[in-house]
Amino acid sequence: MYKIKKLRNGFKIITSEMPHMDSIAVGLWIGVGSRYETKRLCGISHLAEHMLFKGTHTRSASALKEAIEGKGGSFNGFTTEEMTCFLVKMPANYMELGFDILSDMVRNPALDERELEKEKYVIGEEIKMYRDQPAQHVFDILSEEMWPGEALGRPILGYEKTVKSFKRKDLISFMGRYYSPENIACVACGKINQKKLYSAAQNLFSRSGRAKREGLSYKRLTRKGKSLTVFRKKTEQAHLTLGFHSINRSHKARYAIALLHIILGGNMSSRLFDRLREEKALCYDISTAVKKYSDTGAFVIHAGIANDKMLDASEEIIKELEEIRKNLVMPDELERAKEYAKGQLLLALEDTGSRMVWLGEKIMTEGAALPIRELLRNIEKVSAEDVRKTANIVFCNNNLNFAAIGRAQKGVRKKLKGILNL
Repeated sequence: MYKIKKLRNGFKIITSEMPHMDSIAVGLWIGVGSRYETKRLCGISHLAEHMLFKGTHTRSASALKEAIEGKGGSFNGFTTEEMTCFLVKMPANYMELGFDILSDMVRNPALDERELEKEKYVIGEEIKMYRDQPAQHVFDILSEEMWPGEALGRPILGYEKTVKSFKRKDLISFMGRYYSPENIACVACGKINQKKLYSAAQNLFSRSGRAKREGLSYKRLTRKGKSLTVFRKKTEQAHLTLGFHSINRSHKARYAIALLHIILGGNMSSRLFDRLREEKALCYDISTAVKKYSDTGAFVIHAGIANDKMLDASEEIIKELEEIRKNLVMPDELERAKEYAKGQLLLALEDTGSRMVWLGEKIMTEGAALPIRELLRNIEKVSAEDVRKTANIVFCNNNLNFAAIGRAQKGVRKKLKGILNL
């Protein structure tokens, strides 16, 4: 499914050939994200990502964008808790150009001080934008409750105060520590000319020395806890979240929890969608999400509801969680969840960009990606009892964290404590 080539300085090239495609997706992945930041540096990974788009020593910001978009390509980047990625998707015959642009950004960023001041202001506006969106802000509140005092509990974007404080020397120091060849991987998917890609990687990265990585360790999180926060705000709709500390990405129950997510809130035929929206008409939007990290994880339920329905919605969610803890999932429901999981994986891997992101995440976090057939078999092996056992591991009373934003009614906090058994 893919090949890995490693240069002497640790730089990795991962390729997945899709010869029937006319496009190629190339990503440069850096093994650093917000989890590696101290409180003072909160947001610097995200700022570094932004600054790499502002020009290099040989290309202006406009020249970077025009080089990609002028050939019909697209250009992006993102920062997560444990990694950063810069990516292009373009016609396959421009593969070398795409790789050259990304390499120039990562190896030779200008980090111009005037651009830095402007970008700090832009990120400040981005932070305000998310804070003004209850559906987004509630997740930051939940994370802070679930991981108090830890990097996972702080926003990837950082805080306005920390972002404003960053100097050019902070970025140089940060990137010097983490943007070293042994901490970077190139992932390419699509119609690849491997010989040309390997040659380009040798020319651009073999001259970079093996820098010593520092500070790549972080506090491992294993504890569980419970909390309840209701953030009162004048909103047209309330947003509530339930967060549960969960398993890490390599846990043996990772396939069971993926199916648990689909059964509860992963699509329109899920239990929570059917119960709260279709049957009870309590909300328009309700869903679940699974977050997996190297040492821990989270299972999150989110719903947007009328302000006066917070108690009713919370009660119905708890009933559904109790049901899936007590009783086995019926065979037809489990089969539908398995087919959905397998189908979504296969559909995503048909696209060069989606395959590149999937493969990059696997390589950067686990060091390898299982063959597709083996992944499908592992999904198929999950039993109804596996799902119930996983539900009982995750949905226990001492592991419930609740956060909501909205025009909460008087006494709602006390009533929520009763409903949630907190």
